[in-house]
Amino acid sequence: MKPQLFALLTALAWGIGGYFEKKGLHLGHLYPQMGITIRTSVALVILAFVSYPHWKSVPQAGIKSILYLMVGGGVVAGAAGMLCFYVAIKSAPLSRVMPIAFTAPLFGALMGAFFGGEQLGLKTILGMVLTVGGIILLTIG
Repeated sequence: MKPQLFALLTALAWGIGGYFEKKGLHLGHLYPQMGITIRTSVALVILAFVSYPHWKSVPQAGIKSILYLMVGGGVVAGAAGMLCFYVAIKSAPLSRVMPIAFTAPLFGALMGAFFGGEQLGLKTILGMVLTVGGIILLTIG
């Protein structure tokens, strides 16, 4: 159950964080790019500290592994995804943005199935359909 607990804690942190990020953007009249820069700077300091004992593993990881992390996490999710998210939360209610933005697991599951060879069972597919249906219900009208 440990991975599911961490997944739930992730959702909790991102949901609560989204609220505070939106408040900060509006209170400070900040552009989304500035909000991301502040967020990322704080995260970098904290993550550099907690990852310090593992820094020696980076050279052993190999360039392909590092490139996947840089492109996927740094460029696609970290920069492009966060820029889009911040523009969205700055200009629309969280109740409309968050359900759509957090369909990310659906895309992750599809990527895992199509490119990673992971299996999508009937329960997973049904759950994805119900999730999309719920998001449509929450965001229409």
